[in-house]
Formats: sequence, structure tokens, C-alpha cells
Amino acid sequence: MRIISLLPSATEIICSLGLREHLVGVTHECDYPVDIVGLPIVTKSAIPHDASSIDIDQLVRSQLETTTALYSLNVELLDELHPDIIITQALCEVCAVSEAEIEASICQLSKRPRVVNLEPMCLKDVFDTLLLVGQETNQRDIAVDVVHALNTRVERVRVLTESHIKKAQYPKVAFLEWIDPPFNAGHWTPELIEMAGGIDCLGNKHQPSQTTLWERIIEVQPDVMFVACCGFPMERAIQDLPILQANEGWEDLPCVKRNRVYFSDGNSYFNRPGPRLVDSLEIIANALHPDVHILSMNLPPAIRVLD
Repeated sequence: MRIISLLPSATEIICSLGLREHLVGVTHECDYPVDIVGLPIVTKSAIPHDASSIDIDQLVRSQLETTTALYSLNVELLDELHPDIIITQALCEVCAVSEAEIEASICQLSKRPRVVNLEPMCLKDVFDTLLLVGQETNQRDIAVDVVHALNTRVERVRVLTESHIKKAQYPKVAFLEWIDPPFNAGHWTPELIEMAGGIDCLGNKHQPSQTTLWERIIEVQPDVMFVACCGFPMERAIQDLPILQANEGWEDLPCVKRNRVYFSDGNSYFNRPGPRLVDSLEIIANALHPDVHILSMNLPPAIRVLD
């Protein structure tokens, strides 16, 4: 069996099911687990690696409006790799190669592979994609075990929250997955915030992330601000902190006054709908209620950036 992954989260799912040796191609964004580094890369991005956040946003909007591809597939390499299965997604054209581009490329291959689309909107959907990949790769039993282990960790967070934290103690959380312009997080993130013991004051469960206005952030007066920029490691995201601080009313926000502005790695966590979403839950739970949710030493804590 020869598998090509066109999504970083799919790569993580494949490897979590013990299928690393069957993985023959990945995207330019796939970087975990580390032993996939060096595999043939079948995609290329049209976004310059050194572009600013606002430039990236404008480029993405422009290319989506003109239906110009943000990512391209190396069809020749794809054909050389002879995949039996291609795993991708049809949820977001900003996140990966578009469905139309994949279909057009497959038509050029000497052998047509099976295409598995993953489209999770919530945490349960993410676990269902694990089961789907397990089914499609004859690893159903292993997938069931992986999902059970992940669910056990989720339930531990949920039980700790419900047994130790009163609803009245839940802080209002403004979760941003982009800074310039600000985007509130969506999909599974509001659900993670609630299980962690917070109230998402910008996003809605199972809905896509959306551009928001700074005036809206001022209006909701968040007790906590949590930033995990899509596609950015934490170090790159923190470079945009001055953009947040330059906004009128920044100093008056409760989260700023109480030193509760956190940054985390949005490239590795929160924005990848794979097994590490459970890590993401544990990271934000620890940030919101550190006395209740003790973080494993194997996970990086969210960083208070105003210290």
C-alpha cells in the first residue's frame, strides 16, 4: 500500500495508525512526526515564506476571489510515486490543495488512486476521520484503540473542569488564529475552550473561523486572550504582538491588565485536526486553570507574552 498525504494533519493521522512505512509522499507543510522529514514533497505554495501577516491575508483573499490556486501539485512526481491512496481534505482551500486541483491532477496519472477526503468540523469529526483512515487502510482496530486513548484524555480534562471549576468562574476567552487582520478561531476550538473551562466570546462551535473587528474584541472585554496563528510557529506569531498592542483600547482590556495574554504554536497545535488536538485541549486547559489542569512535561505550555 502506497499512501500520499496532502495535509499535515492527515500525515499525523497516518503515522498514529502505524502506517509510516506506507507513506511515500507529503506536502511542503508536513513536519511531524520528525521521521517523515525527507519524504518526497509533492506540493508547492504560492505564498512567499517571508510575507507579512497582512500580505498573506491579502494574497489569500485575492487568489480565492480569482480562483487562482494557492498550492500546486507536482503531477510528474505524483505519477512516479504510484500512490494507491491519496488523503486530503475539502474543508478549506486556504489549508491545502483544492479538491478541483487534485481531481485535475489525478486525471493525468497513469493509475488512478483512491482519494479519501477528510472534512472535520468538531472534535468528534476529527476522531471519526481517524476511524475513516483506519477503515480505508485496513487498520480499523488500531484506529479504534487510538481514538479510545484520545477520548480518555479528553474525558479527563472534561471531568476535572466540571468537578473543580464552577461555571461562574469560566473566563471569557478571545481566541485569535490570525492577528493582522484578526480572525477568531472556529470549527473545534470553541468546543476545546468550553471543555477547558472557558467561554469563547468570539467564535461559534462547528462554524468556520471568521475575520473579526478590533472593536468587537473591545466590546467583549475578554478575561483571557489566546493566540495560535494558523500556519505560524509561536516564535513567528509573537513577532506580530506589537500589531495587537498598537490597537486603541489595548491597555484597557481585562486580559492585558491581568497579564493573561497567551501565545501558543498554531502550526503544531489547535489548527491541525489530528491527534494533537487533544494536546491542544490540555495546553489551553492548563493556561486557563493551571491549578486544576497540570500539563504533561512532554507538552509546551502556552506563553504569557506580557511578562
